[in-house]
Amino acid sequence: MTEPVALVADEQTYTMRDLQALAGGLARTLHRGGVRPGDRVALMSSSRPEFVVAILAIWQLGSVVVLFSPSWRRADTEHAIAITRPAYAVGDHPVLRSLMPMISLDDPISPVHAAMAGADDDADALMVFSSGTTGLPKAVRHTHASLRTAVRQWRDALGLTAADRIQVTTPPSHILGLLNVVTALETGIWMRLHPRFDLDKMLHHIEADQITVEMAVAPIALAMAAHARLESYDLSSLRYIMWGATPVTESVARTVTKRTGVGWLPAYGASELPVIACNPLSEPRLDSPGRAVSGVRLRVRSLDTGIIVRPGESGEIEAQSPSLMAGYLPDDATAHAIVDDWYRTGDVGTLDAGGWLRLTGRSKEMIKVRGFQVAPAEVETVLFTHPAVGDCAVFGIPDPASGEAVVAAVSANGQVGAGDLIGLVRDQLAAYKVPSHVMFLDEIPRLPSGKVLRRTLTELYRSGAE
Repeated sequence: MTEPVALVADEQTYTMRDLQALAGGLARTLHRGGVRPGDRVALMSSSRPEFVVAILAIWQLGSVVVLFSPSWRRADTEHAIAITRPAYAVGDHPVLRSLMPMISLDDPISPVHAAMAGADDDADALMVFSSGTTGLPKAVRHTHASLRTAVRQWRDALGLTAADRIQVTTPPSHILGLLNVVTALETGIWMRLHPRFDLDKMLHHIEADQITVEMAVAPIALAMAAHARLESYDLSSLRYIMWGATPVTESVARTVTKRTGVGWLPAYGASELPVIACNPLSEPRLDSPGRAVSGVRLRVRSLDTGIIVRPGESGEIEAQSPSLMAGYLPDDATAHAIVDDWYRTGDVGTLDAGGWLRLTGRSKEMIKVRGFQVAPAEVETVLFTHPAVGDCAVFGIPDPASGEAVVAAVSANGQVGAGDLIGLVRDQLAAYKVPSHVMFLDEIPRLPSGKVLRRTLTELYRSGAE
């Protein structure tokens, strides 16, 4: 009986046996270089089969994978090395090679069949970096037990089986991409790995490979909605498209569904707790990332009083689960993030009596105007209803009269003026939520995950105001 294909990249195919043998060969090289159980190994690589092989190799040795983003520059990488202190490095990135000795993934790997080393459930398995949209990224520590639980939660929430076929277009150095890769390997799912995001290639392979579940983030959804030839692709093999990393932009999601006939399954997670909530497969909706998945508990704490609020009242979302990270590096950041085993997500929203979650913004990104809290997501939702708005992001700037003023950054795909957009918000929201300024940009700065870089927006606004 032919062994099923586990991974496809371009025209290369690998079974799980192939990947494990290559991992054995790389593990032998790493071991000869001094890597031992418990050692931290930095991995900075493009999205390629050898990335997957490297993860398996490091785990075969009972060592810890420390994921560095290939999009980082030298300063980012130096920061990551300083806080995680990896003893060894493997990858294909010149920045990492310039900072520490690195085993290159461009070198040939001789397959070796070897048993995996045992590792305690409580031992670190993975370090992945938080987004760092408002400050320097922190390293998130996951144990073998927490990562294994997250994989099981993701598989069950999405209803994934070995009959599914997926493709990974988001960076696997980010928690969502990494979770998709590991879940596919653990579940026996056929997986295509793309070296970079290319919308037409993604759409082509949905049709050619009969992909059953597509994983998407905001930039992918926006690109699909704007694609002039979206209807030319047959996407009927898809059970749904998962929307993660940011709240759903309903107008964008509805446009894609209207043009393709494929519905969405919103989900919600974080580097620190990878799977928090997901829509049930039987009744998905766009106004919520769903309910807590099995094994996760949710509650909401008031931003003003610090007490746990009643259903429907707004506050910071807190979550508890065995899939929660072991902590941060640097260590002193952990105490603020985890209180009595509850993770403070930093996300603001509500939890209704039926357990449905709604997200309205980030606690650090909430804009305080004359003492009133303004959630950027609420204003962005209104702006997205204008047909000329291709993308947008709302942020606050210091204002001597109001404390903060609301600013809207807009990328337009048609003719629209600042007055039109300000009037649109004024007609639908309270006066204190109306933008004082509109800044037009060619593109809204976002991370590959879709999260808005509000620090960059603030800098752009300040530079334009000077």
